[in-house]
Amino acid sequence: MSATPIPRTKRFFAPGITKIVICTVLNDYKNPTRSEIDGGKEVSGEVSAVNGFNVTSNMIDAPDYGGTFTSQNSGRTQAADSSLTFYQDKFTDDARRWLSRGTTGFVIFMWGGDVPDQLCDVFPFEVASVGKQIPENADADMVVAMPVTAEPAEDVAIPAAA
Repeated sequence: MSATPIPRTKRFFAPGITKIVICTVLNDYKNPTRSEIDGGKEVSGEVSAVNGFNVTSNMIDAPDYGGTFTSQNSGRTQAADSSLTFYQDKFTDDARRWLSRGTTGFVIFMWGGDVPDQLCDVFPFEVASVGKQIPENADADMVVAMPVTAEPAEDVAIPAAA
């Protein structure tokens, strides 16, 4: 008897589908409301790169004298160093206007788009820096360093419209 295969995933290329929303206020970030999400800024069209914004676990070695194999246990979790790279606007009408150093808020990643009942992740952040760059062969951009300040809310159902 064979194991039952899982259904094949509907794979997708994230650019053009994944939605990134930044909210300055969420009363309960582990359960955002539709009105709170709609009150945020949908920035997908201005973001050229996403770094971090994932959760990893440290592994703890657990050796014992009963054998030579060293087992492991999961340890503390943490978010990777996180940032969003935004395009600069020639007239400076860009993310610098509302994501200055010290700004706090929440980044919501709707991986399969803004579709009710699909899953999203919510990362609380504080802007650490806004590094302007002048690339040689690309549009001017800026890296907004956004350390994750609390445990992210993972796999949260996207709320439907009211």
